[in-house]
Amino acid sequence: MATSTLLSNPKVQIGAAIGSIVDLTDQTTAATLTRTVEALEDTAFGTGSRTYTGGLENNELTVTMYMSYAATETYASLSALVGTKCTVKVNPAYGSGDSGTNPGFILTDTYLESLPVVNASLGELTTVDLTFQGGVYSVDTTA
Repeated sequence: MATSTLLSNPKVQIGAAIGSIVDLTDQTTAATLTRTVEALEDTAFGTGSRTYTGGLENNELTVTMYMSYAATETYASLSALVGTKCTVKVNPAYGSGDSGTNPGFILTDTYLESLPVVNASLGELTTVDLTFQGGVYSVDTTA
């Protein structure tokens, strides 16, 4: 029986385009990239059960980040992306580049609808939850 163990330590990069993505791994505490292909029912008369075919992709990346207002950190890197199409890239492991065992999962033309600018509680580190919606999904396995 083959098994594989991966300790969670992904690399998270976000920016306006693939050539301008910024590494925000040091501000990220959680990341979930979900690839979804919407189900379209194609059941015809005479069949005994529903059947489906793939429709449009509707991908989503949710991230939780520490909020920092420093020059190259969370707020400065993301505020200009609100209401625009942007690019995100997530690798399962931080320490190595793109490869067959550490693919770079990319969403291009994904949409960032909102950025909480303040989410504060007394005595706690400030975090924000972001959702990138839609986008074209691709996988980079080249170094």
